[in-house]
Parts: sequence; structure tokens; C-alpha cells
Amino acid sequence: MAILILIKMLGAVMLLLYAVRMVRTGFERASGPVLRRTISKAASGRVTGAISGVVVAILLQSATAVAVLAAGFATSGILTTAAGLAVLLGADLGSSLVVQFLVFDLSWLVPLLLAVGAWLFLKVENRTVKQAGRILIGIALVLISLQMIGESTVPLKEAQFMPQIASYLAADAPTALAVGALLAFLIHSSVAAVLMIAAFVQKAGLPLEAAVPLVLGANVGAGAVALWLTRGMEHKARLLPLGNFIFRTSGALVALLLVTSVQLPFERLGNVPAQQLVSVHIIFNLALVLVCLPLVGPMARLVEAIMPDRSAAGEGEQMPPKSALDQRVVHVPRLALASATRELLRMGEEVEIMTRPVMMMLESGSFEDIQRLQQMDASVNTIHSEVKLYIAELNRGELTSEEAERSLELASFAINLERAGDLVSKNLLERARELRENKISFSREGQRELESMHDRVLANMQLALNVLVSSDVASARELIAEKDRMRLLEKECHDRHLDRLKSRTPESIESSNAHMEVVRSLKEINSLFATVAVPILAREGQLRESRLVPAE
Repeated sequence: MAILILIKMLGAVMLLLYAVRMVRTGFERASGPVLRRTISKAASGRVTGAISGVVVAILLQSATAVAVLAAGFATSGILTTAAGLAVLLGADLGSSLVVQFLVFDLSWLVPLLLAVGAWLFLKVENRTVKQAGRILIGIALVLISLQMIGESTVPLKEAQFMPQIASYLAADAPTALAVGALLAFLIHSSVAAVLMIAAFVQKAGLPLEAAVPLVLGANVGAGAVALWLTRGMEHKARLLPLGNFIFRTSGALVALLLVTSVQLPFERLGNVPAQQLVSVHIIFNLALVLVCLPLVGPMARLVEAIMPDRSAAGEGEQMPPKSALDQRVVHVPRLALASATRELLRMGEEVEIMTRPVMMMLESGSFEDIQRLQQMDASVNTIHSEVKLYIAELNRGELTSEEAERSLELASFAINLERAGDLVSKNLLERARELRENKISFSREGQRELESMHDRVLANMQLALNVLVSSDVASARELIAEKDRMRLLEKECHDRHLDRLKSRTPESIESSNAHMEVVRSLKEINSLFATVAVPILAREGQLRESRLVPAE
């Protein structure tokens, strides 16, 4: 009996984790650039940062995902440590609000979510609509998994060992906090951990005296997850989860002392114990935001003192990323081509990292940030040269016709990626420098147009790199279709910009040259990434020879 309950619970928890990940993936693919830009604008103020964290965490259903995104911006210098800590505090509150929504009985929604979500995902070709379908399916699976957790925990209410465990955890709050922290760390999700604990309270009769310390521990464990996931990142990235972990742990210990010392009126927080527990979780995270938001500056200085940047102090130098080009297998075409593909993937990711903050640089980038991004082009150029030499050496050996064709495709894509890097560095970032020097800004309408186009390019970059690795025909078709949509988008931007010039909008007149240069560059960068799909579709006979109508 106990084994059957354990299997059911384990299956339900794994389904819950998969469903939460599915929702997060849907939002990242549908509007990933918008979410990243929302976080990047957190540098404008602490309150703005906290609100940004709340919004993005609700959409991604994960404070940990927000922490990793913010850590990436901290690495690039876009977010300061203090601003990043404000984002993470907001993200913790956002993830607790997600729990509040999911704890309601929404089982009646499951058939509707599955029907609509599956239809959108399977029948509609538009990428954004497909991801909306993915999100709906994910939410339905979350609700199904919560039902399964509830059903699997019902027998525990009658189990002989349950009262002993519950009374032990209720009497030993520090142990309950440690168990909650371990649970959240093992499943890498505070949302899932708190929902599990709420299910135990509702279905298995776990008392709040034991459940509240478990939830406080889940908050600590979630902070430890972000520390673990960023352990290999650069120094600035690791400061954010460390500061947030200190905030969470300190807050949990203070709250634990309060809960064990004072009889709190939990009955005022809801009609049922599970709702009361979730309300405690929200109040705890809201209190963290209110108390800790003014302290993000001192905390930033504290974590920098705890974790000094040794490379900046001259005590060590950061090693450059190791090349995937393995000279030992250069005479084994199959393995050599795989090595070249991996290195091209790294090259594409470097170009993407350069491109991601372009709109922020055009809007309000500092000369130092612009220069740092431009310097990344040297790394792209180095990889380009190494890949070409590696493929040239590979072609000196004996290759089949397919291997020779693949090697030429990789060399051609390397040239295109190098050209894309030049466009970012020498066109887009130079335009950003000129705008800052001359104190020129785009019009509000022009800024929105460019942001929309930039978002599409970033999404297509991700799709192109996936096609590079997978050679998936359906994805390749989508990439070429996006190239056509980008051409239409360029024409629409051009026409709307001319309309603004006719109406003599001052910002449009001042920024006219820069606006059109950014549009052309973004379109060309998109086209260069899309070339990875051409040989795949050509082999499948899914490309026309020419777009020209045959002459009579």
C-alpha cells in the first residue's frame, strides 16, 4: 500500500514539474524577448525592478527562471547588483501569487484548457498562437497533477504513521524548515513544493504548525536552487542569487521565530487550511519585498564583500571558453563535422548575446556598455577563422559527397554568422553610439516598431540555432517563412516611418537615418541566420528555383 502511494505521488510530482516547465517554455518561446526586456528595464528603479520581477515570475511560474535571466543581465552589465536583487524579491512574490491561483479548485477548466490548447498547438501554424496552445495544455496538466497529488495523499490521513510524523514536525520547527528546504531544492521548484505541502494539509491532515515551517523552508530551498544553477556563471551573476538567498534565509528564520513564539490567527486567512497556508506564503514574500527592498543597496555591498571578484583583483584570470573543434578527430569526418557544428552553435550564441541588448543600447545605453558589446565581435571573428581552417583541413581527407556538402554548408553558415556579428557591432551598436553622442531618441511609435522587429529577430535566432543542430524540416520551413514575414515587416516599418516624416514628427526627423539603418540591419541579420534552413529544404525539394514568374 505504501509503495503504491509513493509511486502515485512521484508520478504526480513529475507531471507537475513537467507541466510547469511546459508553461514556462510556452511563454519563453512566445514572448521571451519581451520578458527579457521587462527585466532589463528594472535598472530604472527598485520599485520598477520589483514589479518587473512579479510580472515575469507570474508568466514563467518560476522565480528561479527569473533569477537566471537577471543573472545573465548582471553579467552583461545591464543590471546592477542592487537592481537585480529588487527583481528577485519581486519574482519571489510573483511565484507565491501563482500558488494562490493554482490552489483553487479549477478542475472544471481542465477539459476546456486541453481542448482549446491542443487545437491551437496542433492545427494553427502561427508560432505565437501555437505557444499559447502549449501554455493552455501546461496549465491543464498542472491542474491534473494537483488532483493526482490530492488523491494520492488521501490514504495518508488514515495511516498510522502520519500522526507521529505530523506531531514531530509540529514540535520541531527547525527540522520542518530543513525538510521543506530540502524538498524545494530536490524538485527545483518552490511552486511545486508549496502546492505539495498544501495538498498534504488539505488531504492528509498535516497541521499548520508543521506545514508553515515546511513552507518557510521551501522558500529557503528555492533560493538555494538559484545559487546552484548559477554556480558556473561569472562573478556578477552569482552575486544576485547569493543576496536573495541571504534575504530569504534571514526572513525565514525571523518568521519561524515569530510563528513558534506567538499564536497567530491563521483562521482569519482563509476558510480551509490549505488556503490559510498559501496566504502565509504570500504574506511572507510580500513582507520580504517591503522590508528588504530598501536594503538592496547594503546587501549588494555585503555580497560583494563576501564574494570578491578575484579576477578583477588580479588574483586570477578567467579562462576563455574551450573550443569544440577537436583536432584529434579532424580525420574522422563524422566526428569532425559534429565538432564544427558545436562550435558554430557557440558562435551563433555569441552573436545572439551581442544582439539581445541592442534595443536598450539604442534607447539608453552607456558608451562603456556599447564598447563592451562591440568587443565581443572579436570572439566571433576568431571562431569564424578557426572553423574555416578546421573545415579546410577536414576537406584534405577523403569525404563522401554528403560529408563534403555538409562541410561546405557549415563553412557558408560560419561566414554568414560572422557577417551578422559585424552588422551588430559596426551598424547597430555604432548607431547606438551616434544616438547617445547627439542625444537623439526615436519616436514612441518608431521605438515600438523596432522593438517588435528586434523581438522577432531574437526568436528567429533561437529557431535557427535549433535547426542547425536538429536539421528539422518543419522548423526549417518555419524559419524561411519568418524570413518572408520579416521582409513584409520591413516594408511596413518603412511606410509608417515615411508617414511620420510627412506629419513632421520631430523625433522621427532627427532619427530618420538611424531608424532605417536599424530596420535594414535587423532584416539582414535575420536573413543571414535563416540561411541555415536553405540546404535542408533544398535536399527535401521544398524550395522553388526562382521567385520570378516565367517569361512568356
